[in-house]
Amino acid sequence: MMRIGLFLLTNLAVLVVAGIILSLFGVGSYHGAGGLNLGNLLVICFVFGMVGSLISLFMSKWMAKKTTGTELIDPNAPRNQAESWLLQTVAELSQRAGINMPEVGIFPSYQSNAFATGWNKNDALVAVSSGLLERMNKDELRAVLAHEIGHVANGDMVTLALIQGVVNAFVMFFARVVGDFIDRNVFGRQDDEAPGMGYFIITMVLDIVFGILASAIVMWFSRYREYRADEAGARLAGKQAMISALLRLQAETEMPDQMPKEMKAFAIAEGKEQGFSLAALFQTHPTIEQRVAALHQLDCP
Repeated sequence: MMRIGLFLLTNLAVLVVAGIILSLFGVGSYHGAGGLNLGNLLVICFVFGMVGSLISLFMSKWMAKKTTGTELIDPNAPRNQAESWLLQTVAELSQRAGINMPEVGIFPSYQSNAFATGWNKNDALVAVSSGLLERMNKDELRAVLAHEIGHVANGDMVTLALIQGVVNAFVMFFARVVGDFIDRNVFGRQDDEAPGMGYFIITMVLDIVFGILASAIVMWFSRYREYRADEAGARLAGKQAMISALLRLQAETEMPDQMPKEMKAFAIAEGKEQGFSLAALFQTHPTIEQRVAALHQLDCP
């Protein structure tokens, strides 16, 4: 129920904010007597695409805490040595990476995992699972934290949101252009007629099809940023420690994946597909083997 509520809340916010922006700029309907107004359509699609991504970005920390059950560590009153060590390690890594100290939290999950999120590099959240704390040694855990700090320092959350926004905009735009073309040339709608049911059905189908195809672009960047975060982890915590942490994660691949779907792209979890396949194009992460191989090629201690 919580996820449904968050989904509805996010979409309501998108409709309200996008509506206000379009009203302020005086952008009207993209359907006119002569057919599509491509200028208005492009602006509307861009506004809805970017507003949706940016609202999700600004809500990312709050949503991450809610969906994963992350409990923040009070920096002034850690409850045990593990929490003190986490705070000290994240503070040291953040300083070396040149960013402000993020919030630090622990979320309940037997699976070893971690994530970073936040709307900018100086207002972020880094969280680790209870299972990761239990089974990784301090060198491995430090490497995982360095990997997540790397995501924050690289600005990956912002870049991913911007790419997703642009992709969303073009998916909406081309779905409506193609839908209008088919409605007029196949179903015989005249330029002076309002769009029929065929147009709306075709557009909905094309939104889904184009959205699936375009997500391959977003997933490519998601995989690319994992390599960059692994490199940051290796440079901040040591290459061998980063490799050891990844191999530890690989040993747990048969465990049930407890990370919420909306947080998978931000976790350190591995991809499952080997080699080239259509499924591999839609993986958020490279495989552990690919990541370890890339680290072996890295010129750092």
